[in-house]
Amino acid sequence: MADPNDTRDTGPRVGSPLWAYLTAVTTVGLLVLAAAQWLNGPAQLVDLARSPLFWMLAVLIVVGELRPVLLSSSMTVGGTYPSTMFTFAALLHYGLPVAVLTQAVGIVVNRAVTRKAWHRVAFNIAQATLACTAAGAVLAAFGGHAIPAISWVPRGPDMLAIGLAGLAYFVVRALLVSGAVALHERRSIHRVIRSTIGHQSLVYAGLLGLAPLVVVVMNHSPALVPLFLAPMVAVYFTATLSVRRDHQATHDALTGLPNRKMLVVSTEEALAEARADDRVGLFLLDLDRFKEVNDTLGHPVGDRLLQIVAHRLIHSVRPGDVVARLGGDEFAVLLPSIRDAAAAREVAARLRVALTEPVRLEGMTFDLDASVGIALYPDHAPDFEMLMQRSDVAMYLAKEARTGVEIYVADKDRNSPERLNLLGDLRRAIDRSELRLYYQPKLDLASGQVRGVEALLRWRHPERGMISPGEFVPMAEQSYLMRHLTQYVIDAALEQTAHWWHTGLHEQVSVNVSARDLLDSALPERLGAGLAQYRLPPKAIQLEVTERVLMTDQAYTADAVRALASLGVPLALDDFGTGYSSLVRLQRLPVAEVKIDASFVRRIGESKDDERIVRSIVDLVRSLGLRSVAEGVESADVAARLVDMGCELAQGWLFAEPMSAADATVWLRERRDRAEPDLGFLRPAEVLDPQTA
Repeated sequence: MADPNDTRDTGPRVGSPLWAYLTAVTTVGLLVLAAAQWLNGPAQLVDLARSPLFWMLAVLIVVGELRPVLLSSSMTVGGTYPSTMFTFAALLHYGLPVAVLTQAVGIVVNRAVTRKAWHRVAFNIAQATLACTAAGAVLAAFGGHAIPAISWVPRGPDMLAIGLAGLAYFVVRALLVSGAVALHERRSIHRVIRSTIGHQSLVYAGLLGLAPLVVVVMNHSPALVPLFLAPMVAVYFTATLSVRRDHQATHDALTGLPNRKMLVVSTEEALAEARADDRVGLFLLDLDRFKEVNDTLGHPVGDRLLQIVAHRLIHSVRPGDVVARLGGDEFAVLLPSIRDAAAAREVAARLRVALTEPVRLEGMTFDLDASVGIALYPDHAPDFEMLMQRSDVAMYLAKEARTGVEIYVADKDRNSPERLNLLGDLRRAIDRSELRLYYQPKLDLASGQVRGVEALLRWRHPERGMISPGEFVPMAEQSYLMRHLTQYVIDAALEQTAHWWHTGLHEQVSVNVSARDLLDSALPERLGAGLAQYRLPPKAIQLEVTERVLMTDQAYTADAVRALASLGVPLALDDFGTGYSSLVRLQRLPVAEVKIDASFVRRIGESKDDERIVRSIVDLVRSLGLRSVAEGVESADVAARLVDMGCELAQGWLFAEPMSAADATVWLRERRDRAEPDLGFLRPAEVLDPQTA
């Protein structure tokens, strides 16, 4: 669960501000440590070493230094070590020399376990020594001064002195560590403190507050001191579980990198902290020819390659920059502070150089490359959403031009300002629940019975009126909004389906999802939770995905597709017929029905070629044991021909146009209450002609 973006073990460049700061703090801290031991005298420490209580406390300090208590996976300065409680107890009972010496030993043992760099070990010893010295000075000012030869046990009147000493200890450590982190990540120290002070103060208050109790118990019955480990272990494991859940929600499982959710938070923080003359850079990076690796050697090798790519990216950016994986072979890099476009290009070039170094896996050598799109705040966009969209535009320009790196240029953006405004309006429409679902029934051609309805998205813009799904859905598919739009549609469809099912209308509702949504591992979990929430059987919802999903092998191996099949949610293949070469691949997907594209269905009475195509699809679908659904049926003649071909279901304006939920409810109830189904579409077409009817 370690953060791959953590580069604190990388030594600072000699002469840099961070190097000067670490050198100064380390030098002062180690000098204070040496002075404390010299003034104390080795004889007193030798006498103290004969005491079992001293060794017990020393062991507790060392053990408490092995693993920190973490309350959040995103904490900038890491966790807080339980050894703090026992170190502060040693300071109260035995004095400063013993406390800083045992703390230093614990930190060195921690280094042997965690393999921290020596410059971090020396700095940690120094800042802990200075914090203990500050606390010892406060105690001495109040007369509470202990030495190894004469131990001190606090009493009730000493609580003020102990409280102020604990505050001094916390403030010194927090300032010293925050200063190092701020210089390392080139961030404001105020921002570092603000992002960590809450978690740190709570943990330190608990640990330092228990230290006087440890001293009292030591003085009364030393054998009871180890009992303090029990609550510490409980706190540690509780915090660990919480951090693990937090980490899973904000990080990619394969690479350990932050995911899109964490990237949004980090970017918004960087934008909020940016000063008037600052720039924030967002890179979108897409691997070239990665699909060839997956198709040739399989996904395990592809996953290993992605892990190598993640490692190289992390070690090619500056401390404080954030590398995130957005999905597939797409990565993002956030530069919280960048001088100008030229500097951004230099970072992007360094990333590409790191990636182009050959990779050897499974006895083969791979040459990778990447296309990088760059967008800067405030030059190109005012917020995260626009930065992401415009870096995406730049990345595709880099792919098309094969230049490797492109910075966003408005003149090359094919997205008009009106289109970008519409994208913002769509986001607000989703947030405000302004989109509506309309429902179009599917009918059994043989019996006329309703066999479900398809949910169709409609958007009535407050200024532009009704906007066609063909205008805004493709736009959403090319942006970050598609996942939110799909979730919106699924939630609305589940709610309406539950209303129908719990009032006696057991109609299956079909929902359109993109191929990317179908492969999203979170989709089965969301659907399962929604079905459970509304007390619906899995067959109440059907997912429709376009035929393009057949063109990628990932659809046949994706865990999400298998999870949907296990859940019992049926799939339908929409707009079928445009990829005729993929027909034989149908049987490899858990599909329940196939919807024949309306462009073929409408012309079966006019074109022999289209009629042969539709008939062939119907025969193939029947041979595979699936249902065939004809879309776009608008005339009785077409319906009759479909019946003759053996097509089972159909939908179109001949039967019913898309209706609002209220109108669809009335229509379905009337259809259910009708004694005999209306099979008028099977009569000769001229009978239904409006001019003769």
